[in-house]
Amino acid sequence: MSTQLTNFSLPNVATGPDPFSVSALSEEIDFVVLFFQRDHYCTNCRKQVQTIAERIDDFHSRDAEVVSIVPEPVERVSEWQSKYDLPYPLLADPAAETGDVYDQPVRFGILGRFSDFFGRMPAVVILDRRPSPAEIAYTYKGSSTFDRPDIETLLSELETLQSAPHS
Repeated sequence: MSTQLTNFSLPNVATGPDPFSVSALSEEIDFVVLFFQRDHYCTNCRKQVQTIAERIDDFHSRDAEVVSIVPEPVERVSEWQSKYDLPYPLLADPAAETGDVYDQPVRFGILGRFSDFFGRMPAVVILDRRPSPAEIAYTYKGSSTFDRPDIETLLSELETLQSAPHS
């Protein structure tokens, strides 16, 4: 995966620009935390988006916007928004193209590509928008449905990035 940001535009069923793109965010947002979810049915993903919602102010106080990307059609992703009322962008990536571009891990090879139930693993990417062009500053690739960084780890990473000099 390149360290440079790959632009994308996806439907957003929650708050923020629709369609969503990183460039559509306010220039005051220094970091974008992309949470690549497994699928609509993933219990751990559902818990994670709710935990993120509870901690959204902690991300915002670190000049970061959180974005969850679900490899499902808009209708399914909208069900999450109806149920959880998430206060940050929730994107539908029905063809999982953005997950593929950002190297979201997929297990079980070809079978995993055809069935997200078997294949897609969670991932997190932090984009640093301060340099021009923006860069990928942090990645975490899960190896199981449970393997994802906790919120404190991500907030600490954002603090480290905030205090680091940038070009």
